[in-house]
Amino acid sequence: MFVRAHDGTAIAYLELGVGRPLVFVHGFTGSASQLVDEGPARALAAAGFRVVLPDLRGHGDSDAPRDPSAWPPDVLADDGLELVEALGLDDYELVGYSLGGRVVLRMLARGARPRRAVIAGQGRASAAAEGPNSASFRSLLSGIVRGEPLDPSAQWIVDQRCGAVALLHLLDTYVASPDAVLAAIPVPTLVLTGDQDRARLTAPDLAAALGDGRFRTVPGDHLAAMVAPELAEVIIEFLTG
Repeated sequence: MFVRAHDGTAIAYLELGVGRPLVFVHGFTGSASQLVDEGPARALAAAGFRVVLPDLRGHGDSDAPRDPSAWPPDVLADDGLELVEALGLDDYELVGYSLGGRVVLRMLARGARPRRAVIAGQGRASAAAEGPNSASFRSLLSGIVRGEPLDPSAQWIVDQRCGAVALLHLLDTYVASPDAVLAAIPVPTLVLTGDQDRARLTAPDLAAALGDGRFRTVPGDHLAAMVAPELAEVIIEFLTG
């Protein structure tokens, strides 16, 4: 299924389950299908949620435009807000993991008002204009675009079906969320990380900066936490509590 963004870009999404709508945004180079096959989507659907899983532009089955004009500041939040509007969701939950957590934060800063929200796999840096891994990703992607030999340890980024040019443009779309904006977000929001994730060090600070934030951990580092069964359990507990 697809919706069209304001600029005509096709944004793909999957749906799983029936019940209260829950929009779940994946991470950098991830996809909706990854959240179904490896992540918590099935457990959330089994708990009684209608799980809506968009593919971010440049990812999965969504369009991956190479034109820089298709990547203005905050475009991922734009796409998320337009998806919510297109699906007529006025009473829903909002969850994001890693880059998806940054997108959720910007959606909240821009006025999204789900009943509750979860920002997972992110720390205080998600409110900054530059992501903590932006420099390394930019260097890697630039090398791919130039056709330079790729270190085998970085092969994963090619295997994800994401266009390197599109992802480079994406890195330039990040927008900061000032402290005053964070404090004004009224939505009860859980900041959730793996207990071995580097983001865990500053995630409590992000929770404290939000108008109604709280912090939890689940087992694992950044990658392992996403597939840990405890992730779905904690999200379900928070959303239904």
